[in-house]
Amino acid sequence: MLPSRTKRWLKRLVRGYHRVFRAFTPVDLKSALLELGVVPGDVLMVHSAFDRFLGYQGGPVDAIRTLQEVVGERGTLMMPTIPFQGTAVEYALGDPVFDVQRTVSRMGLLTEVFRRSPGVVRSIHPTHSVAVWGNRADEIIAGHERAETPCGRLTPYEKLLTHDGKILLAGVPANTMTFCYFVAEELEPRVAIPVLTREKYPMRWRDGDGTVRVSNLRLFSLRLDHDLGPLVSELKRRRQWRERYVGSLGLMLLRARDVYDAAVALADRGMFLRERPVR
Repeated sequence: MLPSRTKRWLKRLVRGYHRVFRAFTPVDLKSALLELGVVPGDVLMVHSAFDRFLGYQGGPVDAIRTLQEVVGERGTLMMPTIPFQGTAVEYALGDPVFDVQRTVSRMGLLTEVFRRSPGVVRSIHPTHSVAVWGNRADEIIAGHERAETPCGRLTPYEKLLTHDGKILLAGVPANTMTFCYFVAEELEPRVAIPVLTREKYPMRWRDGDGTVRVSNLRLFSLRLDHDLGPLVSELKRRRQWRERYVGSLGLMLLRARDVYDAAVALADRGMFLRERPVR
């Protein structure tokens, strides 16, 4: 409810405070990632909000280079490049055409800069594409266009588990973990609520040659509750939730296998997924 001029003044004040008292450099970021447990050769999925990098003495390109340096030439860096905010069903009803080369990522500034970076390839999928750089990039994106759901079999999210990958949350909450949708798809037969729609949505996409194709996809149910609080609690109980700060930026690192196993344990107790209440 504050006037826009007051909001701008407050934002400048906050940025100024962090530049002076909570500043950190790309070198500091690299040290924090290594201390957190990222190692050369890792397959690392990154979720981020660059507006939370307050006090960072660098830009998005510097942050991406730092991440690449940490995983190294033998490693692989992944970022979601989902082209919408809100629900996939709402997006589908707009009848978009996904263009692997031109469609913008709506998952934050770092993901869009990363998508456009040299050596980065992007999986072809109308709703849940992934940009990948590194040693296993081509293998990880291969076949995503053949998947009948957004995050299940044949997708980069499954391959994150196959390659014993890790998940980094940089300035974002746990419910941004797209990998959890792969877990939800895998566990759908074991849970009491629908994870995916029964209806299939025709989704158009343009491949690298410019040919427009159509995939008929089941998308995530509008009744699915995205609260991952119980999963976070379970991971912390198992001491598998690693967290630290650099400046005021919160960094969380998780092993995909640990997330999967904790979700399975919760599903066995009927606690992994919930349905949104009808209003």
